[in-house]
Amino acid sequence: MFELENALDEYLSYLRIERGSSPRTAEAYRRDLEGYLAFLDGEGVEAIADVTRDKVVGYEKALQDEGLAATTVRRRISAVRGYHRFLVREGLTQANPAETVKIPKAPDRLPDVLSIEEVGRMIDVYVDERPQGLRDRALLEVLYGCGLRASEICDLNMDGLFLDDGFLRVFGKGSKERLVPIAGAADKALRRYLAEGRPALARKASVPSADNQAAVFLNQRGGRLGRQSIFNLVRKAGSAINRYDLHPHTLRHSFATHMLKGGADLRVLQEILGHADMSTLQVYTHLDRTHLHEEYISAHPRDKMDLA
Repeated sequence: MFELENALDEYLSYLRIERGSSPRTAEAYRRDLEGYLAFLDGEGVEAIADVTRDKVVGYEKALQDEGLAATTVRRRISAVRGYHRFLVREGLTQANPAETVKIPKAPDRLPDVLSIEEVGRMIDVYVDERPQGLRDRALLEVLYGCGLRASEICDLNMDGLFLDDGFLRVFGKGSKERLVPIAGAADKALRRYLAEGRPALARKASVPSADNQAAVFLNQRGGRLGRQSIFNLVRKAGSAINRYDLHPHTLRHSFATHMLKGGADLRVLQEILGHADMSTLQVYTHLDRTHLHEEYISAHPRDKMDLA
């Protein structure tokens, strides 16, 4: 097994140095591949050349027999395939036993969404006129009304507000900048918080800093509101509608679903959400087949025709 273990160290170095993988990503690969090598060791495999396709398939079956989630099995088999590609690339072996092993198909998981009525009931609970209450309502309205990620609303700055033009400037994954439309209830709640809530919270900062002054959403001490506080707020809001484990991303999914139901174009929605790949949005097209069927029935010219 020394040959395989030594090659693993080389592969992890390759990921970190040549591929630029983060330490956390490299460590995840290490854990997954150490499990693979332990399986091979149990199968009596001692050298790279001894690994066959049957061994890789056997490892996949062993993972499934453990009852692991399909996503976990997919990740581990993907790691194995990458490892064997590296071994061939470096000339440590000529054959890639994992090349024709298919990665298990991902299950069709539809994102959890709230109904429009649930969103309304959840937000309408927040009628607190104190600064914190105005902030909390504005935050929920913007999270849902603009489809933002928790990190995006946490990092939202005052110089990114173009409310008179109807836009927010946010920074998504990879610090990619985009403009997100804001209107209606979200715009109204945010404006009121900025006028009546934020100044009171800002005065509580014992030592004002540039970051505090830049942040839109402030905590009780006048500093930038953190991600955990946003998660806690959303979870608390969810309890009002008996959704006790509500996540900020559920509001984002709900926004996307409701926009599509309202007739929004997929490419427009892609721009608003900041998805680089259109395929990421395809999951939303399956969320409400009943709605699509009703639209078909009401619009199709031959649906009402009786056949003799």
